[in-house]
Amino acid sequence: MSNSLPYSKKDVDYDNAKFRHRSFSKVIAQSFLVSNRKWDCFSCSTGKFLLLLLIFGVAYLMLTHTSPIDVVSKDQTIGNSNNEGINITNGAGRLKKLWRRAPRLPPRLPPDAKGTNNGIGHAIENRDVRSMWITRKQKVKDAFIHAWSGYKKYAMGYDELMPLSHHGTDGLGGLGATVVDALDTAMIMGIDEVVAEAGTWIEENLSNRISNKGQVNLFETTIRVLGGLLSAYHLSGGEKGMNTTHAGPKPTVYLETAKNLADRLLSAFTASPTAIPFSDVILHDSSGRAAPGGLSSTAEVSTLQLEFNYLSSVSGDQKYSLEAMKVMDHIKTLPKTEGLVPIYISPHSGQFSGENIRLGSRGDSYYEYLLKVWLQSGASRDSNTSYLYDMYREAMNGVRHLLVRKTIPNGLVFIGELPYGSNGDFSPKMDHLVCFLSGTLALGATKGLTKEQAMKNNMLNFEDLENMKLAEDLAKTCFEMYSVTSTGLAPEIAYFHTEDYSEQDLDGGNKSSEYVNDIIIKPSDRHNLLRPETVESLFVLYRITDDPKYREWGWQIFEAFEKYTKVDTGGYCSLDDVTTIPPNKRDKMETFFLGETLKYLYLLFEDSSVIPLDKFVFNTEAHPIPINLKS
Repeated sequence: MSNSLPYSKKDVDYDNAKFRHRSFSKVIAQSFLVSNRKWDCFSCSTGKFLLLLLIFGVAYLMLTHTSPIDVVSKDQTIGNSNNEGINITNGAGRLKKLWRRAPRLPPRLPPDAKGTNNGIGHAIENRDVRSMWITRKQKVKDAFIHAWSGYKKYAMGYDELMPLSHHGTDGLGGLGATVVDALDTAMIMGIDEVVAEAGTWIEENLSNRISNKGQVNLFETTIRVLGGLLSAYHLSGGEKGMNTTHAGPKPTVYLETAKNLADRLLSAFTASPTAIPFSDVILHDSSGRAAPGGLSSTAEVSTLQLEFNYLSSVSGDQKYSLEAMKVMDHIKTLPKTEGLVPIYISPHSGQFSGENIRLGSRGDSYYEYLLKVWLQSGASRDSNTSYLYDMYREAMNGVRHLLVRKTIPNGLVFIGELPYGSNGDFSPKMDHLVCFLSGTLALGATKGLTKEQAMKNNMLNFEDLENMKLAEDLAKTCFEMYSVTSTGLAPEIAYFHTEDYSEQDLDGGNKSSEYVNDIIIKPSDRHNLLRPETVESLFVLYRITDDPKYREWGWQIFEAFEKYTKVDTGGYCSLDDVTTIPPNKRDKMETFFLGETLKYLYLLFEDSSVIPLDKFVFNTEAHPIPINLKS
């Protein structure tokens, strides 16, 4: 018969199962409990004496032991100096402490660790971030003042500044396009001195020029001059406007000048045998003219409606809106390729011409205005413009299906072209102009609300989420078109390395870029015209997603403009080649640099309550127009 173990079978199973070493005290206690002589020691006087000695010893320790953690701060010591015995407890108190479970204390931070107190640290961090963006916003404002100072000094009243030769040039019909394009930017920035200068010039000169000038392009004049006047009318307090400035003339000056101009521009519609207007107008005799070759650009004839609709709204005369909306009503009836359309249309036949499909020049803003004209009317599925939203959705599905590709080796998403229609070869070419699409897709998904608000209201369906994803991917590509070059500024056109297309030694010059092998820039496409499309989309995406990376990208782009395009004597200039340092400069500052590029950068760094996207739509020249003003 085997000897019994000195502990139970239960203990063996438990300890072996957990692979735990039993402590020495546990072994002694267990042996003591299971021993056959476990009570014998208490039957003798020695045992009793030892037991009593143990009890008294424990009691003594309780009464005399001073806890090492009873440490008070300097302030506590000073505060308790009149109660010297306050930290010396009596025996009963110490006995009570012995049986009370010690409180759980938070871990102590190392001396160099930064803690927060009720969110104070977070508040300080947020304050510092806000301060940084206020400073950066001011830098953009300073850039606008510098650009305006050069224009005012050397080219006041001309369409554009030639900043290197210190002259002005009239490339847009001689209506002082920079003055009107820049006006609402100055209003938004709160630069009353510029508002007064531009407003006074308009009041004293523009109506006379409109009545006496010759040929102008319908599209360019509408988006820059008519759009600029109407936005200035609203921002200066016209109708139910914002009244952002008290400088310059009364709002009615802008409205009356806009009506004078629009009355003459209407001849492009009324002279055409179809609903498609001619491309040009002779202002002094109010006559429409077809472009050389007879064709109009699809984008140009379909990018007039925001401006003419708003003019009808504030003037009470529906003739402007009726003529402009005839174009959209007619295009609705024409055949399309999954919602996509060729870039030319004939005002003589009313039909599309050719098969070239692209979202760059001559095609871009058609898709933009499909969405924005619907948004302008209140974004209702029951409105008489709801067909435009349906056309927009169909077109974006077509974009995703037919035009979206990814580069190799790094998978940048880009929008290509179909020069010979859907049955022809795909071209991996993307104009910088296409970068507008990122912001348009995001705007179409949320209807101007933030993404968080739209999701909370269950407004985003699967298609909207797909478009948001494409918007963010495309914005990344557009930003990399900047960062891949030596100057940090994008070329006018880029090609992309795909499985079917590759060219050697045509990178952007920035060898440290991760995407240097994905983006191809041909010598003839390396110029930069100070274009706004990428910063436009960064502005919209930041407003919708609240992701700070879009602000950071915008700041990097602005710094590159400051470094390479700023002219010391005033103004900014275009560049010949963004892949070389120093880049050769072009002697021209486009009107849209003040009207769009700097405006979008400023609003990117401004609070989102300024010109909110659910209250305004921006025309394709960045002039904000209120949504559903009369409702």
